[in-house]
Amino acid sequence: MGAAGSKLEKALGDQFPEGERYFGFENFGNTCYCNSVLQALYFCVPFREQLLEYYTSNKSVADAEENLMTCLADLFSQISSQKKKTGVIAPKRFVQRLKKQNELFRSYMHQDAHEFLNYLLNEVVDILEKEAKATKPERETSSSSSPEKIANGPKAPLANGVHKEPVVTWVHNIFQGILTNETRCLRCETVTARDETFLDLSLDIEQNSSITSCLKNFSSTETLHAEDKFFCDKCCSLQEAQKRMKIKKPPHILVIHLKRFKYMEQLGRYKKLSYRVVFPLELKLSNTVEPYTDVEYSLFAVVVHVGSGPNHGHYVSLVKSHNHWLFFDDENVEMIEESAVQTFFGSSQEYSSNTDHGYILFYESLGPTTK
Repeated sequence: MGAAGSKLEKALGDQFPEGERYFGFENFGNTCYCNSVLQALYFCVPFREQLLEYYTSNKSVADAEENLMTCLADLFSQISSQKKKTGVIAPKRFVQRLKKQNELFRSYMHQDAHEFLNYLLNEVVDILEKEAKATKPERETSSSSSPEKIANGPKAPLANGVHKEPVVTWVHNIFQGILTNETRCLRCETVTARDETFLDLSLDIEQNSSITSCLKNFSSTETLHAEDKFFCDKCCSLQEAQKRMKIKKPPHILVIHLKRFKYMEQLGRYKKLSYRVVFPLELKLSNTVEPYTDVEYSLFAVVVHVGSGPNHGHYVSLVKSHNHWLFFDDENVEMIEESAVQTFFGSSQEYSSNTDHGYILFYESLGPTTK
């Protein structure tokens, strides 16, 4: 990496961002799923800043009790405090803690980067919530609930469907959005709306499509009839209805997971969909409700799955940092042109030699998402 590191420094030259560090991660046997997601999170500036702030203010606590979050904060601190601008770091302590805590990640089998991201964010939320409850008296917690906390209250499940107390952490402030599920009874026209929170959006994909069209499909109207009729409280009976999902409150950081692994009944196994799905550098969200119309986002990271199937392959990440695009492949880090990002859209034909496909996309809001 020494040569590659110096090559990167030469490529950036005077444009090397002040105080920034670009470090590859050592692979401990199929830990590329972890490395690629960690790079995307490191270059998610609000997340990095909050985690480093947490690390600084909890140093003594971190020594006393290790958890996945303290290991992650320690790793981010190691990177940001390196004397060298480029190099390789071994995220050994973090990976060991991950495997110790969750048997899913213990084997040397090919793991799913999205499952890991989901697990990691929910784990950090759990740790922050426990700490918030431990430090705040019960009386203070109940009296200082803000309207937003009530809106995201106990009935609002997290991405994994786990019911949570209404504690809003900085992870929620960065990644959490609110979906509203609207169901309109076709007999009495009554609209029933149910809100749910999300930390990422999982989208079904189609061949030769785009993120915009996938989002439109996600919010398309579905008619509930025959065996799927809706129980209308006003009519007190099962009725035909129309249902649709919209984004009630867009998150500051929008994480989109493309459902590239589909279970094929006839094969009895999962298959990778190599479909070409265009993800723009600038994204305008249109499936939102007032007042969040046409919220604009900018792409800053992509976790890419390389390989033809779900049970084998490799993960790399593309990251935008200070207007430069970088390619992270475990220990290796190199600069790429912005135009190279489109080579990761997918394949327009089923059998193609190109198996590098965008899998998780990270977008940052260009305007306020708190109104």
